Amino acid sequence: MIGIDIVSNRRIKEAVERFGDRFLRRIYTQAELDYCKAQADYIACLSARWAGKEAILKAVYQHSGILLRFSEIEILGDFGRPASVNLLREGLEHLNVLVSLSHEREYSVAVAIVL
Repeated sequence: MIGIDIVSNRRIKEAVERFGDRFLRRIYTQAELDYCKAQADYIACLSARWAGKEAILKAVYQHSGILLRFSEIEILGDFGRPASVNLLREGLEHLNVLVSLSHEREYSVAVAIVL
C-alpha cells in the first residue's frame, strides 16, 4: 500500500510559533526534534516529517485498517541517507514501512509504502 502527502512549510512554521512545545511534543518524538534542530532548515525538516507521518498514516490504514496517531510514528534521518521509520504502536513492529521525504523553500512532500 502507498501513501502520499504534501504540506506548506509555512503551515508548520505558524503552528510552531503559535503552539510551541505543546505542538512539537504532540507530533514529534525527541529523536526527531533533535535531528531537525541539527539541520540548517529546522522548519523544512519538521515539515518533511509531518508529510511523512501523513503518508505513513494513509499507507498503514490502507494496508491494515489501523489509524495511527502522529506520536506513534517516528521518522529518523541519517544525514544524507534515506529516512527510516519506527512504528511505536505495539503489534505493528513487523510492518516494513519505507518513506521518501523531500522539501524545498515552500513545500515538503513524502511518499510511503508498506511492503
